[in-house]
Amino acid sequence: MNPKTYFQLSAMMFIEFFVWGAWYVTVGNYMTTVDMGQVVFWAYTVGPIGAIVSPFFLGMIADRFFSTEKVLGTLHIIGGIAMFCAPFVAYSAPLFIVLLLLHMLCYMPTIGLVNSLAFHNIGPQEKHFPIIRVFGTIGWIVANIVVSYVLNADKTAIPLYIAGGAGVFMGLYSFTLPHTPPPAAGEVVKVRQILGIDALAQLKSREFIVFIVSSFLICIPLATYYTYAPIFVSDANIANPAFKLSFGQMSEVIFMLAVPFFFARFGVKWILLVGMFAWFLRYALFALAAPGVILWMIMFGIILHGLCYDFFFVAGQIYVDKKANPKIRAQAQGFLVLITYGAGMLIGAQVTGWIKNWLVPESGAAALNQWPLFWALPAIFAGIIIIFFALLFQEKLASKTTV
Repeated sequence: MNPKTYFQLSAMMFIEFFVWGAWYVTVGNYMTTVDMGQVVFWAYTVGPIGAIVSPFFLGMIADRFFSTEKVLGTLHIIGGIAMFCAPFVAYSAPLFIVLLLLHMLCYMPTIGLVNSLAFHNIGPQEKHFPIIRVFGTIGWIVANIVVSYVLNADKTAIPLYIAGGAGVFMGLYSFTLPHTPPPAAGEVVKVRQILGIDALAQLKSREFIVFIVSSFLICIPLATYYTYAPIFVSDANIANPAFKLSFGQMSEVIFMLAVPFFFARFGVKWILLVGMFAWFLRYALFALAAPGVILWMIMFGIILHGLCYDFFFVAGQIYVDKKANPKIRAQAQGFLVLITYGAGMLIGAQVTGWIKNWLVPESGAAALNQWPLFWALPAIFAGIIIIFFALLFQEKLASKTTV
């Protein structure tokens, strides 16, 4: 592959996830500082809304009428401006959330677009894409190091300004990327295809339905971590919360390399079970660590993120890819995103927000004795899902797929 293209696509992935990582971990602490602590969960609801809307945008508009790099650039510029403007309306929670929503409505489709653009311009995909994609994780890590460790800006508006500026930069950079024509130009795209209903009809089996239901359910407590782990770490008076949480992404790189080996050796059921158990263990560790601020438990719970994410989400994507025939693979993956990052995270963010405001109404050291029950609830819920999945999912699918 052309070295220039390799560099362009790697830089694209780096900036793409730098934008998201720059604000996503810190916004809860910022909102708490400016008296919006009661509506933090709405900041983590806008992403799932974007995940639900983006398949329609990509399927009906972006994939049919415009080259990928132009759509990518336009969306990032609009989203970047919205993010940059958000701190200026922090006096009004509704306006602030609306601007975050506008940003995520623009941003979430770009995740599919960067993948599509990369796949179109590389080959063989299984060899080059993982190396290019890992720069996205590095971008997220670097963003958290910059805003938290270097600038110590976890509770300020600086991360929002950085994310907005990086978004506009990414938009301008996108226009320099290799020309990628619309992949579905001239095709008639049906809503059933976009929602993945056709794929679901072809994949229906006891194991697949159990997998989909479990994926949806596990994403409800998953929202608890993304929404409130940064605030929990801050209440525990641990310096540079976003930087500490980036250790989870660092472990993600390591565990991603381990997925192919374990997938081939143990099969999908045990990989997914280990991933789900990691979520249970993380929440249990947080619950036990909260009153006495047991640092090693908190940090171990954070580092488990690589196991949580890769052994459930990455392995799940491989499972869906192997189950689906080539004609419905894209639909099947889109359906998985819709169910997990869309519906599951949407419900999770809302339920989590109401529970947190009820159980942990305070902030700071005064809240440390209130956090254990809060973290115990997702641990119990995850435990129930693990039992459900272990009893009903029997497939022994294994793979030597390179990830």
